[in-house]
Amino acid sequence: MSAEEEKSIRRKRGRPRSLMREAESGTVRALDRGLALLHQLSLRGSMTLSVLAREAEIPASTAHRLLTTLYQHGFVRFDADTQEWAIGIGAYRVGATYLARSNLVDAARPILRRLMEQTGETANLAVLEGHEIVFVSQVETQHPVRAFFLPGTRSLLHASGIGKAMLACLGNEEIIAAIRKMGLPRYTPNTITSPETLLAELARIRKQGYSLDDEEQFSGMRCLGAAIFNSFGEAVAGISISGPAGRFDDGMIAQNRQHVMQAAEEITSATGGRIRQKPD
Repeated sequence: MSAEEEKSIRRKRGRPRSLMREAESGTVRALDRGLALLHQLSLRGSMTLSVLAREAEIPASTAHRLLTTLYQHGFVRFDADTQEWAIGIGAYRVGATYLARSNLVDAARPILRRLMEQTGETANLAVLEGHEIVFVSQVETQHPVRAFFLPGTRSLLHASGIGKAMLACLGNEEIIAAIRKMGLPRYTPNTITSPETLLAELARIRKQGYSLDDEEQFSGMRCLGAAIFNSFGEAVAGISISGPAGRFDDGMIAQNRQHVMQAAEEITSATGGRIRQKPD
């Protein structure tokens, strides 16, 4: 078999060169190649460098540099005995996030509906992304005046009920590091913009198990929130009820805070999470 024929056969195993050039024209080549390596590992389980580089149609030296970078981030692992590379825990965690979010929304939907019926206010579900929360589901109250968040709406952690509930699950050093990155911008006269005040507020939330957004992001709106935990006991999402401050008085908060905490615990359990024990 000629060298040209052998090259043609190898090419058929992967994408045609023309398609590779077309795909790479609008992408970052190193990233595209790194993803190609991960894709091959996902198909075969584990492979030596030479086999992996050949299947991904990447020079071995380039493949090794990319694998080293992926290894440093936990996306691949290396077995020194077999000299084989395999998918790492980092890739699993990223992939599991998609499944967890899908399962979270499905599991939370009936609980959100019941929470809305119990409290008479809009029930919200949001997940953590960086130093923001992103609303992913909502069951609206039938009141003509009500709170509403479009799916995909974002909010900084310090100015929302769910965000503060999740921040309260971190240690003070982690909270201070988060504050340095996200800042504490003011949205209303009630927004907490002092790190010291926020730390004191989060200590209260940590002790009582729920949070209150007291017109801190939008004037005239209050929210009660609680955190949802994953299997590692980490706060990854949250649930809240929200409504106009005129209806959302202190008596309503006292009456419904337990409903919010119970809903958060039920979603945690339904998604395989571990409920964090409250401090004594």
